[in-house]
Amino acid sequence: MSAKGSQVFDAVAEGSRREILDLLAAGPRAVGEIATAAGLSQPNASRHLRILREAGLVEPRVEGQRRIYELRPAGLTELIGWVAPYQRLWQGSLDALERHLDSDNETEE
Repeated sequence: MSAKGSQVFDAVAEGSRREILDLLAAGPRAVGEIATAAGLSQPNASRHLRILREAGLVEPRVEGQRRIYELRPAGLTELIGWVAPYQRLWQGSLDALERHLDSDNETEE
């Protein structure tokens, strides 16, 4: 895993930062909105956003005196790459369950 990948994993390991990512998945938000929605103080929200920004997961833009953050989906590439093999295993299990259920339905008819 790359150093950047490790930074991404470290960033999303913390619950408040995952909550911030969930909020931003719905659309861009100002720091104050993020703090309020996540139940954080503004300085604490800013600290979490800095960590997420340094990991490449969020991106700020300035609008007047406000800093608006938005999700940077490309930053999740490392996570998606790591999860993909496990997702294939999970999908295989779901496919096997579906086949099993289909065969049970056929025998009942």
